[in-house]
Amino acid sequence: MGKLLLALFLLATLPTISHSQESGKSSLFFSEAIGKNIRKYRINSRKAYIRKDEERAQFLFDSLVNHVVKNTYLDNFKVRKFSGRKVSMNDFEKPMYLITYASWCTPGIGEIPALNDIVDAHYQEIDFVMLFWGSKKKIRRMKRGLNNKITVLYVDEKENRSDFVIRCMKHSLGFPTSFFIDADKKILDVRRNFFHPYSEDYTSSYNNNYQTYSSGISLLTTEE
Repeated sequence: MGKLLLALFLLATLPTISHSQESGKSSLFFSEAIGKNIRKYRINSRKAYIRKDEERAQFLFDSLVNHVVKNTYLDNFKVRKFSGRKVSMNDFEKPMYLITYASWCTPGIGEIPALNDIVDAHYQEIDFVMLFWGSKKKIRRMKRGLNNKITVLYVDEKENRSDFVIRCMKHSLGFPTSFFIDADKKILDVRRNFFHPYSEDYTSSYNNNYQTYSSGISLLTTEE
């Protein structure tokens, strides 16, 4: 009787174990962790932006990342390459530098050249991925200037509207935002991309952006 009860218990708990400890992972997935905390963050963050208290808004973002998002595992959601082929996050096997972007974001004069040079230096050890929202026509123009070793993914608002993880990336964490993810899909950090004055000269813009990207690279390479 005791063995039977034990067997029934294991069968009952197996789905939960496989969900939260897939491939030996003991931490929560990103969507699970943020789903438990996002409502309070959104309310407080909205209040901060209404008051134009950018320091408070940044503090809330950093707290969400440090206490909720870090060390969770990226969900294996699916989106499409710009060519139309569907891919999943688990298709990327290297550490991942994931940048969320939108067609209405205007890059600084040195931002894309700095990113392209970083990619040339590190593409063999890191998967560089840009996840775009917005107008495909505008994204296509921006894509022409990107290093061809960057994987450009496109969020179709109709196709992906039920994906909670994608909604959180857009409406809660915003963009441009960088996710630093190790080869096991553990999220090491999330950072809002540094905004540089659009009036600054090319050299200053390039150097500032290059330094920002290099900082993210250091985080990914030290985890190897």
